[in-house]
Amino acid sequence: MNTMQTDVVAIIGAGPVGIAAAAHLLNQGLQPIVLEKGQRAGHAMLEWGHVKVFTPWKYITDKAVVSLLEETGWKYPEKEYLPTAGEIVKEYLVPAATTTSLNDSIIYDAEVVSVSKLGMSKSSTHGREDAPYTIHYKKSDGRHLVLQATAVIDASGTWYTPNPIGTDGLPVAGEEENKDYISYGIPDVLGVEKETYKGMRTLVLGGGHSAINVTLDLLALRKTSPDTTVYWGLRRNNIERLLGGGINDELPARGALGLAAQQAVRDGALELLSPCSVIQIQKTGTGLWINANVDNQIVDFEVDRIVVAAGFRPNLHMLREIRLDIDDVVEAPTALAPLIDPNVHSCGTVSPHGVDELTHKDKNFFVVGMKAYGRAPTFLMLTGYEQVRSIAAELAGDHRAARNIELILPATGVCSSEPRPEATGEQPGQKVAVAASYSGPAENESVPADLTLSSGVSCCGSGSSMDEEAGATSSTSCCV
Repeated sequence: MNTMQTDVVAIIGAGPVGIAAAAHLLNQGLQPIVLEKGQRAGHAMLEWGHVKVFTPWKYITDKAVVSLLEETGWKYPEKEYLPTAGEIVKEYLVPAATTTSLNDSIIYDAEVVSVSKLGMSKSSTHGREDAPYTIHYKKSDGRHLVLQATAVIDASGTWYTPNPIGTDGLPVAGEEENKDYISYGIPDVLGVEKETYKGMRTLVLGGGHSAINVTLDLLALRKTSPDTTVYWGLRRNNIERLLGGGINDELPARGALGLAAQQAVRDGALELLSPCSVIQIQKTGTGLWINANVDNQIVDFEVDRIVVAAGFRPNLHMLREIRLDIDDVVEAPTALAPLIDPNVHSCGTVSPHGVDELTHKDKNFFVVGMKAYGRAPTFLMLTGYEQVRSIAAELAGDHRAARNIELILPATGVCSSEPRPEATGEQPGQKVAVAASYSGPAENESVPADLTLSSGVSCCGSGSSMDEEAGATSSTSCCV
């Protein structure tokens, strides 16, 4: 085992929030080291790179990152254009990581497997606060390396820990054994994975934008391959809310998904299973046998493939030796959890927050971005950028700036919502304007005043197992 010892701030993940964290640390005169699992920045985003986000370029970038890019002659993309996740990586994240002063601060092919304190397990207390952190990571060639750091910012996201099929939060019988026939997230049905789904019988599980994206792509594939069969399973019997007041809101790109899905259901172009709870999966000679409870009836049917678009959850196993302060329901920092609980809040009622809400029991350890929101689906990317700005100021000793929330949006706010009345004290139907909040798997500033978000729907963020239980819809396709 090789150990690299240095006085740095370690950042886990080179996605939008991780890159922003590095830029803000540099602005504060601190030395970041970013550990990225992939071979380039935005590696996880490339796995859904074919998906167009709901937000235009002008709401996607971080100011500190843009400042570094502009020093290189970088030109801002067309601000009203809605890019794909792949375009965000190619035109923003990769240039930021390779052409600016961040270039020397990123270690690629570095998958973090655990974080601890030097020479101390979780139960060790004496001298703990002054001990440096040890970040253990592995390379694709099998080497195990260790980086020491004075602080750690975990911006690793949730993409690699998708929720399983089971409505109880666990894999169903046969799920793990048949993983070669199951995809999680948003497969590129019309692109590189076209042949995998062409002419196949596919079951899509999930009740949010990701599931709708996949379902509509499969229906588009069916136009050129009539043998393609689509089943869409929803956990809750909420199709009217989902297609009417939930997904079919007034954000044009997102509303279009809801309208198209609604038409497909009406036309009988797919078989809707609602509510649907898969019980067992078994491989047969002709496909996958599915045993499920559909509308309180036990049914059996056969498919060739399953796409699970039921959201994600944080990987806390890598942090087992860190003294966290985590809410046991939302799996977010305890001080942040009540602000983002999807049982109470939509994206429009989540307050901006910073270092105080993100502090854990081990000093100078922070979880940020999508992972900071645990299982809540209400994450907004501008919020992630503000999180890391606040933390960078705190680590630099500017405690006042760290607590002076700088996320101030135009008077229109980022969104208006109709959250549950008990969450705000408002009467049903009243709209609550957001003074400072944001959206994204990546958005950035505000949405025009005439665009509103409906109850319980985040305009960006990965879904979670809590989504449909709380009345929210999962969404990975709208973010960066």
